[in-house]
Amino acid sequence: MEQDHQSAPAVVRAASLTKSIRVEPMTCTIGAQLSHVNLGAVAEDDDLLAEVKNLFFKYRVLFFRDQDITRAQHVAFARRFGELEDHPVVGSHPDYPGLVQIYKTPDSPLERNENSWHTDATWRDKPPMGCVLRCVECPPMGGDTMWVNMAEAYNQLPEEIKFKIAGLRARHSIEASFGAAMPIEKRLALKNRFPDTEHPVVRIHPETGERILFVNGSFTTHFTNYNTSANIRFGLDKAPGSAQLLSYLVSQATIPEFQVRFRWEKNSVAFWDNCSTQHYAVMDYPPSHRKMERAAIVGDIPF
Repeated sequence: MEQDHQSAPAVVRAASLTKSIRVEPMTCTIGAQLSHVNLGAVAEDDDLLAEVKNLFFKYRVLFFRDQDITRAQHVAFARRFGELEDHPVVGSHPDYPGLVQIYKTPDSPLERNENSWHTDATWRDKPPMGCVLRCVECPPMGGDTMWVNMAEAYNQLPEEIKFKIAGLRARHSIEASFGAAMPIEKRLALKNRFPDTEHPVVRIHPETGERILFVNGSFTTHFTNYNTSANIRFGLDKAPGSAQLLSYLVSQATIPEFQVRFRWEKNSVAFWDNCSTQHYAVMDYPPSHRKMERAAIVGDIPF
């Protein structure tokens, strides 16, 4: 229930939290900050969980401040939405499988896989349905994250582009992203473990039924069914036609009107719909530390 914060008590029991959530939309198209709610309590309260879930699909990314919760509570909240997945490159906390530690320090500049628009793990057959990211330590300035509404990005495409991409499919690769800086033996081993996968360019949201533009600049490498007589005259048309169209679609994530930007504080949490958004971690904080912990929730095969 959306209610003015003046009526909310300073301290509330889990059972009464559904009457005290304050919802502050952050832009006209994406994002809301929720206050007077503790994610540890949400994990234990079915009614409150249902309310947060409804807001999640409405706003696509939810932000929470002052979440002084344990790792166990972080994992418990995320698991209310599904099983968690590890990351083959970044790694998880040794005591909490699925809680990925994204720790960026001045000593590891080459490991900063940031400043790139992406939907998490589209190189999987089943990309995550959502992610819960908590700030453990943040720089004194900088280090924001941006999200973009890819349902709105699709809606605003010209009709002729929507028609052109309706049946297209695209390849997604971990080898060409996380594997790019690896020695060839490790890169090929990574690809052998996670072969390139294929997803529709326009996916249907499994909960809302919306059409989503589902390509990104980090993991999408090329269209797999573009080379048809409907799209090309001669072979020389294939590469530029396909590449230019993919570049145009990927660029839709950069349109400010579809975006929201969040400034992190310690114990801030972002919970986003990975099916319908992309995000961009702004790498403008060296030489400071930025330590985040993320729980990614296993999703479905896009269709």
